[in-house]
Amino acid sequence: MKTNRTIKSILYGQPMDMGGIPIRQPFPSRKAEQIDPFLLLHHAELTVPADMDTKHAGVGPHPHRGFSPVTFLFEGGVNHHDSRGNKNTVYAGGTQWMNAGMGVIHSERPPMDIHEMGGRQELIQLWVNTPAKHKMDTPSYFPLTAEETPALVSEDGLTTVKVIAGSLNGVEGPIKPLSPVNTFTAVMKKGARFFFNIPQTHNAFIYLLDGKVQVTGDSEVDGKYVAVFNHDGEGFELEAREDTRLFIGTGEPLNEPVASHGPFVMNNQTELMEAFRDYQLGKMGVLIEE
Repeated sequence: MKTNRTIKSILYGQPMDMGGIPIRQPFPSRKAEQIDPFLLLHHAELTVPADMDTKHAGVGPHPHRGFSPVTFLFEGGVNHHDSRGNKNTVYAGGTQWMNAGMGVIHSERPPMDIHEMGGRQELIQLWVNTPAKHKMDTPSYFPLTAEETPALVSEDGLTTVKVIAGSLNGVEGPIKPLSPVNTFTAVMKKGARFFFNIPQTHNAFIYLLDGKVQVTGDSEVDGKYVAVFNHDGEGFELEAREDTRLFIGTGEPLNEPVASHGPFVMNNQTELMEAFRDYQLGKMGVLIEE
């Protein structure tokens, strides 16, 4: 019989304003700075006004260094453009995984056809820390469509899990992170039960976009909350009390010092100052949006 992990903490997705964009941020918070190697999670539900030009919506050009900002799309889409020449649009069910490496400038705008889809966007952005030895790698960008994302369906058909990175029950995700990381999205119908096998050394959490689940042997978790798990089992079984959409993240902790400020995540203050200097000197490139 598989052993269930217990819940270490439950974190509320606190509503916040990020440069005029309303988001929810369950971590970092006073209760949990990070869930190594995961640094930050934002959940955004937006409507682009019908009279707004998509070129002026979303997030304009900004830099990153030292981690992977990853966007998981649930509704609408995101148009990515960066200083390395990558330009791509990913729609609902897709993922944009960018390893910022030594530095890149990118923008994240709604697609030009967002108004034809009702103007709605829903996404999660997750910051995945990069091991120190890879922080100054050449930046890379991986767009993944819904059709390219493998799905795992339970025998009763009540649970569907999309495997984006890592593996689950023999299904491999197409994205290959720079450290051992699993990222899954799941849809569970009311009454569904599913056991998520997790490597014993991994930190693990779930975030519910909506709905409610019972963690076997522990508490219920509601929509807009993160549950962080202890390292005391082979995984965790969830039972959906309502129709539920959720995100699952697990990863081998890096156990490295973190020095972060704004868009840069390094290992010490000197590296942070170098990141700001290099950005100001134009070493992360230039992004001119068309």
